[in-house]
Amino acid sequence: MNNTENILGTEPIGKLLLKYSIPAIIGMMVNALYNVVDRMFIGNIPDVGPMAITGLGITMPMMSIIIAFGTLIGVGSTTNISIKLGEGKREKAEHIVGNAISLALIIGIMLTILGTIFLNKILTIFGASADTIIYAKAYMSVILIGTVFSLMSMMFSNLIRGDGSPKLSATIMAIGCVMNIVLDGVFIFVFNMGIQGAALATIISQATSSILGLSYYLIGKSNVKFRKINLKLDIKIMKTIFAIGMAPFAMQLATSMVQVMFNSSLKNYGGDLAIGAMATISSINMLFVMPAYGFVQGMQPIVGFNYGAKKYDRAKKTLKISLMSATAVFILGALFIQLAPHILVGAFNKDSQLMSITINGLRKYGFAMPIIGISIVGTNYIQSTGKAKMAMLLSLLRQVIVLIPMIAILPKFFGLNGIWFAQPTADIVSSVVTGIFLLKEIKKYDINEKDELIKEIKIA
Repeated sequence: MNNTENILGTEPIGKLLLKYSIPAIIGMMVNALYNVVDRMFIGNIPDVGPMAITGLGITMPMMSIIIAFGTLIGVGSTTNISIKLGEGKREKAEHIVGNAISLALIIGIMLTILGTIFLNKILTIFGASADTIIYAKAYMSVILIGTVFSLMSMMFSNLIRGDGSPKLSATIMAIGCVMNIVLDGVFIFVFNMGIQGAALATIISQATSSILGLSYYLIGKSNVKFRKINLKLDIKIMKTIFAIGMAPFAMQLATSMVQVMFNSSLKNYGGDLAIGAMATISSINMLFVMPAYGFVQGMQPIVGFNYGAKKYDRAKKTLKISLMSATAVFILGALFIQLAPHILVGAFNKDSQLMSITINGLRKYGFAMPIIGISIVGTNYIQSTGKAKMAMLLSLLRQVIVLIPMIAILPKFFGLNGIWFAQPTADIVSSVVTGIFLLKEIKKYDINEKDELIKEIKIA
């Protein structure tokens, strides 16, 4: 048993969770701030803020598609590299690094070309009106130029973390985030570049992260080396990357589809400003949800090891502390949203009409926030115990299976308020179902623990 395994099986759970969760939470928050800060600056552009943030809301499904491809390459390649290293096949691992870089370049260029050619049609399908397409197009036309950098920055973040340098990966992400914040302010308010300035700040920041990520491999600090010869694409390697990356890729595409449905319903029942309100609401929601995802990332290796070692009491304790921590964050978030929403919303826009729509929507959208920790933590806990299909089903339940029908049905009865209540309805259903599965799992542990105890007594 090596030192890491010994720590996972013996060190106090609370200490372990802090050790593993804090870097993950920081990474998640840095990722969130890329989008949140852009929306804050764009929403406060003089004279055009309300329409500009609505235009940004129109682009969210396109941004999700780009993220989907970054996830496909990043997760698919990193997991495969880990497998090959475990098998002692270092050359194969190096080949995967080269292929991942080539795929990011090729797919990035293809997305740039196709996105630019069909931009007007895509934005119209995604909910743009004659008033908002100007801002959506201004933003995406710049973002699309830097698609390669978007994919590269996501890919290198995964690769470097998987290479055994999680702190460096987080540092590179943080550098990109800080640069984005500074450049947003300079381009929008000093050079008066408007929404295009925000887009330019994003791609420059992502380009910087990409260069720093590539330099990690070029200067030879990586464990898995980069070799030019491995840039040549290998069909077998591509298939393995796509096979493993397909599940998170599909989930992200589903997110894009849900965003399109939201935009369509919001436009029909609330007009352009309702789409702008949702852009703000999703940003605020992200600030509270991301720490929970950091908790579950830190929880997974602890649960996985102790479950495999049949130390079910430690696995259960990890679940309990993670649930309590995530729920505490969500309760604080819910209180803030219900008691002082104007403070949160005012950071994104000062327009009285847009603020009124957003505050009303935020209070309803965040209605079920105190209980969604059950769904998020519970789903990832089940995944950590090796039940990937069940975890996928529970995740889809919250994000797709219940949510999509609610977006379609509730507005017919409650108008715009029905759209705001669609997500909390899905949250409640998924939390109840996930909670039932968790209770069943815990009961199984109790039975297994009794069986193990009986075996030990018989042996003695």
